[in-house]
Formats: sequence, structure tokens, C-alpha cells
Amino acid sequence: MLRDPPVSRTDHQTAVHQIGILETLAAYDPHVAGTPPLGIDTPTSDIDILCCAPHVEAFVAEVVRSYGEMSGFRIWQWIADDRPVIATFQACGWDFEIFASPLPVAEQFGWRHFEIERRLLALGGDRLKDAILALRRQGLKTEPAFWSALAREGDGYLGLLSLEQATDTELRKMLDAAGFGPN
Repeated sequence: MLRDPPVSRTDHQTAVHQIGILETLAAYDPHVAGTPPLGIDTPTSDIDILCCAPHVEAFVAEVVRSYGEMSGFRIWQWIADDRPVIATFQACGWDFEIFASPLPVAEQFGWRHFEIERRLLALGGDRLKDAILALRRQGLKTEPAFWSALAREGDGYLGLLSLEQATDTELRKMLDAAGFGPN
């Protein structure tokens, strides 16, 4: 069994490597998502691992076998067909959250949000990144922070998904309008 190593918080890539989570969950197409790989993490950020688990029982058994002894381990699933399984624990100074759905990772909202956020940050540069970090430090979750920075109203979670098919040119125009265009 893996045990929570007595180390201070490492960078997220080292933490992922040290606990071997991508190798352990390889059968479930694990993808690292969330704020650390985007460079917009705060001290309270966690490392999100998104997985495709069409056979929930096998997935749960693997996660419990591999991480059930980790500090703060919890696992749950909503009571409904095709609902995700979520497992959390601490390791290497980080909170980990494993999110598993029967959907392929590329179709999951978490991955879709991550992809549009990555595109926006690539186009918006450091000014957008700084604005997102400032909003997150004020307590906003990631998706609402992006939506707010873009000066949009409404639900940031659904709003970001509405940008998936936008071209880079369309996204640049939106960023320009929000004050994140070229100097």
C-alpha cells in the first residue's frame, strides 16, 4: 500500500509522479486537469485526475486498493445510474481528487473546461493569468473566475462550454473586448 510520504508540498508534476497515479490508473485513461497544470493554482488548489470508468466496481476496487490508506481518503458516488465516482486523499502536500465517469475523458465537463481555459490562457497571456489568479484569491472558483475576467454574465461553467467551438480569432476578439488584447 502507498502511504502519504512525509514531505512538504512539491510541484504538482512531482507529486503525480511520486504516487504513480497515472500508471496505477492507466486502464482508466487518467488525465491531469485543473489549476496546477494551467499555472493558476493557489495554496488551496488540488490536483484533479479525470478518468473514464465504465465499470465502476472495478475502478472503485482499484482506487481503494491503491490509495485507501492515504491520509484523508474518501470515496463516494451519487445514487443514480452513470453518476461519477469521486475519491479524495492527501499526498506530497497536495489534495488529490480523482473524478471517474463512464464518459470518455474528452467528453467530461472537467476536461472540456480545462481545454478552453488552456486556450484562453495561451491567447490572453500573463495579463489574463494574473487576472484569473487575482479573482481566485478573492474566492472565485476557476470557471467563474474566467467568465468574470471575460466580463461575461451568467453561469461561468456553461459559459465556458459555449466557447469550445470558437476559433482563436473569435476568442482573441473576446479577450480584446475584456481588456486582454495586445498592448
